[in-house]
Amino acid sequence: MRVTVAFLAALVAGLFFVDLAWRYRASPRPHTAAYTAGIGFFALATWALFVGTTTGWTSASYRTFFLFGAIVNIPVLALGSMFLVVGKRAGHAMLLFLFPFFAISVPMTIAQPFDAGPLPVGGVPGGRELWVDMFGPRLWAAIGGGMGATIIIVLALVSVVRFWNRNRRLVLGNVVIVAGTLAASTGGTILAFGIDWGFSASLLAAATLIWTGFRIAVGARRVPADREREAAPSVSRD
Repeated sequence: MRVTVAFLAALVAGLFFVDLAWRYRASPRPHTAAYTAGIGFFALATWALFVGTTTGWTSASYRTFFLFGAIVNIPVLALGSMFLVVGKRAGHAMLLFLFPFFAISVPMTIAQPFDAGPLPVGGVPGGRELWVDMFGPRLWAAIGGGMGATIIIVLALVSVVRFWNRNRRLVLGNVVIVAGTLAASTGGTILAFGIDWGFSASLLAAATLIWTGFRIAVGARRVPADREREAAPSVSRD
């Protein structure tokens, strides 16, 4: 069951990445670029999870899973929300903050040595049985995940308040995105209880909800624009 759920999570995340990449190609904007990169990292992590639970964990698959799933992806998604909700100036300021964060956390996680024992076969390792010193990876995961999730949730709530009386469909999309972010944050708690398939299910729920919320929000932004075009007087060249 855990392999099937992990595969579904990876498939949904991969399709979400393709959807975002296609939208960025059609209309390149900073927030779309950040969202595309963040979901791309999420997809890498879920595919590494699927490979690890199917064929057994290796150093490469676990580092990919931990780095892109626990440290990198949430701050990049938060960057997209910063560009979209607050503006380009705030987004660029956050990007300057993320450069040193990634410059320290990424090499440290990649270089962190493993214990001499064999990697577990199947399941979702918690990390304590793998890293020689878990403090570094856990610290950066806590900072990146906590900071990123907080920014995403706060800015989504700001959008809810801003558009409550103007666009209820956009509000619904933001609420669904918040639900997806919360679903992703519950994965560590579920894994702590030893329910590895539940961890994969939380990633599947997160990818599905965030994608659904994104599509609702995109449709909500398109409807007012279509109404404005319909209401505008047509100009004839004759």
